[in-house]
Amino acid sequence: MSGNVTEELDICIIGAGFSGLYATYRLKNDYNVVCLEAGSGVGGTWFWNRYPGARVDIQSVEYSYGFDEELQQEWQWPEYFSDQPELERYANHVADRFDLRGHIRLSTVVTHMRFDETANRWHVHTDKGDHFLCRYVIAATGSLSAANSPDWPDRDLFRGDIYHTTQWPREGLDLSGKRVGLIGTGSTGIQAAPILAQQAEHLTVFQRTPTFSMPSGNRPLDRAYEREWKQDYANRRKQMLDTYGASLIAYTDVSALDCTPEEQDRILEEAWTSQKASQLLVAFVDVMTDPAANAVVAEFVRRKIRTIVKDPETAELLCPKTYPIGGKRLCIDNGYYEMYNRDNVTLVDVRSSPIVAYTPTGLRTQDASYDLDVIVTATGFDAITGAMTRIDIEGVDQQKLTDKWAHGPTTYLGAMVAGFPNLFMIHGPMTPAAQAQMITTGEWLVDWTAGIIDALERDGYARIDTTEQAEKVWADEVDTVSQYTLHRQAASWYNGKNIEGKDTGFMIYVAGFPRFAQFCTEAVANGFEGFVRS
Repeated sequence: MSGNVTEELDICIIGAGFSGLYATYRLKNDYNVVCLEAGSGVGGTWFWNRYPGARVDIQSVEYSYGFDEELQQEWQWPEYFSDQPELERYANHVADRFDLRGHIRLSTVVTHMRFDETANRWHVHTDKGDHFLCRYVIAATGSLSAANSPDWPDRDLFRGDIYHTTQWPREGLDLSGKRVGLIGTGSTGIQAAPILAQQAEHLTVFQRTPTFSMPSGNRPLDRAYEREWKQDYANRRKQMLDTYGASLIAYTDVSALDCTPEEQDRILEEAWTSQKASQLLVAFVDVMTDPAANAVVAEFVRRKIRTIVKDPETAELLCPKTYPIGGKRLCIDNGYYEMYNRDNVTLVDVRSSPIVAYTPTGLRTQDASYDLDVIVTATGFDAITGAMTRIDIEGVDQQKLTDKWAHGPTTYLGAMVAGFPNLFMIHGPMTPAAQAQMITTGEWLVDWTAGIIDALERDGYARIDTTEQAEKVWADEVDTVSQYTLHRQAASWYNGKNIEGKDTGFMIYVAGFPRFAQFCTEAVANGFEGFVRS
């Protein structure tokens, strides 16, 4: 249905990524639900990010749904770390298997939302002219979905092709004989670069900030290992929710500073070859809290880089020295550092010589010009808040969300914003978000949100909001726990510092998922503490 006809709903879900799909499944039998998705397919992150090498950094047996035992048992993952095509196939399988497509409107961008205080209804408008009138909105818009593109001048003069990694052509690109420039060396750039180097005649990597990365050790999934997981899946899912990052990596209570240098190296070597992302960050109990312990791990990785990369000058440029390891998301890779030993790869340091403009034939830095046929921008996202602030959202007293968040997001438990009733966010600002495995924690958050809606319906309430005082209490908690870690010492998307002019505080909750979940559970159990029902 489209045009100016108003459709009345109980719940409008925004986004058909993994959280939005589960929210549709969880709520469709009890409520009239529509899920609006900007993309032409489901899968969210794994629909948009189909650049070469796109792959998850959590083991496949963990990074998957736990809500249906038959689904867990029947689905076979080909590799330890699933690639984008496999994850997109999985999302489509779930949409089909659980009959979700009848509730999903694809290629539909939510442009404007307005809360009607008299009727306690949200008016939701789309780029197609749809108008939905609904009691609740659940924004499953994703932490990393609003692409950030560099705005250097003269882009229109460049005669070649420019691709952001979220807009990669589905049919792929033929880069043979092409001079390719890759801008950005975060997780995306690190995954894409080795494959681009194999395909292109020459690859020039433009690096502003070097990144810590460890080898993924990806390989075909051992069937005995998979069977063993499936025998005890339910218990493992519970264990995951009880760990800091909702992932079963090996935690320790040993301090780096209580070990001899030889013991440090042995423990770190085990972590480096563990084939588990982030194992380095928990190799010692104090990696993210003690600068001296962190320095031990950071220097271990720098020694690895210097050993792998044959050219000493290139190796030093690739060694991060301005922020603690783990301050930005630790990456995993398949041959990223090794790639710089190829004759057809050049590293350009754009911290010392920034990019200033596009040219008809490529890019110009302060010191040189580079001739390129294709430019790939792996320049990340307007993370955490971007997907919400790109919608024109108007709450009580016509207040705009963009105005409310002008100096950084305010939320209660990352779920609600004061003055925007009946609007829930999944993985919103000031939740653990990507600090915790997002499919499993997304399911938990959807169940918690659905429980709130069920309780409102049962108890006869038409409206739920939070207060600015509750937002302040939560902001203090988020800020306080971040002070005990080294995360704040890096300019990253955790604090919006990857976007020029973005004014935010620390936007991620870094005290672990169990503590976060406890706050959420207790708020509801204590008579909806911090919420206002009417």
